[in-house]
Amino acid sequence: MDSEQSAAASLRTFHSTPEDAGRRLDQFLTATLENVSRARVQELIEQEKVRVNGVAARSSLKLRGDEVIEIVREAERPPLKAAPEDIPLDVVYEDEYLAVVNKPAGMIVHSGAGGEERNRGTLVNALLFRFQHQLSGLGGEARPGIVHRLDKDTSGLMVVAKTDEVHRKLAAQFVSRQVKKKYIALVGGWPPEKGTVAAEISRDRQRPTRMTTRRGGGRAAVSHFRTLRKLETPYGKFALIEVDIETGRTHQIRVHLSSLHHPVVGDTLYGAPRILRQNTASVRRRVEPQPEEELSLGRNFLHAAELEFVHPATHERMKFERAIPAELQNFLKRLELSAKGSK
Repeated sequence: MDSEQSAAASLRTFHSTPEDAGRRLDQFLTATLENVSRARVQELIEQEKVRVNGVAARSSLKLRGDEVIEIVREAERPPLKAAPEDIPLDVVYEDEYLAVVNKPAGMIVHSGAGGEERNRGTLVNALLFRFQHQLSGLGGEARPGIVHRLDKDTSGLMVVAKTDEVHRKLAAQFVSRQVKKKYIALVGGWPPEKGTVAAEISRDRQRPTRMTTRRGGGRAAVSHFRTLRKLETPYGKFALIEVDIETGRTHQIRVHLSSLHHPVVGDTLYGAPRILRQNTASVRRRVEPQPEEELSLGRNFLHAAELEFVHPATHERMKFERAIPAELQNFLKRLELSAKGSK
């Protein structure tokens, strides 16, 4: 059973508040339930697994703010089963127990609740082709071998389990915070030289695709950052930073940095502009060619650059590194050149 199914499997009761008045029932449940998509919530409601004040309701029901909302059973749906696909895969390390891969940006780790169309082109599809089904089964048929995740538009290192025993031991290391993960990010503005964000993360009730630090009762999350380099460019100020995380919450780095008003470049979900435009008033005209008027990235400037853990079978401490990919290096160079050309 996956995390969405387990979240909705048992009887759960919620109480709407005056703050929720006017919101649709499906929006309320999507914002309230952890790791449950709106599509899954709507399935629950359509199959009459959700009751409002004891009566089955529709997704579009507008709440008054004083209802008792119950989830009585999980939705009945055929399980997703991933199929092997011949997709290029950067395998950093492999043995009979596990593998470490470098996931590209734009690739979803595993299928979601959006239907069969989201069950193609994922990291899992690539893993099944490369390793010929020699992956742990603890994640179910849709998530074989997957111990942890990276967001779709985040690139970098992930460890994959080949056996159930190794999967359990790796998962335990993540839970006990023995796994070390280091990310490289480019953010807007100049944050402090170093700092720590310890802020609970929960789903944003107004925009369920986002997470937020502004609600109480979320999951504990801790991120440490250190500034590596500062850039002052015609497009504004930017900083290249290194981030270590103690926890692995959904969108953790992105939402934590956004809460400091330093969103990850390219991350429009958390406040970064889609297109960077020159502040022409700050550009000193010279004979040299001037920077491009607009820059855009098309992905988040966030990369999982280092991964360190204890090998569950050999007990050896293992550390892997991967530099930021070419598209991020090229974008950074364009910013650097613009800074030189404007002086």
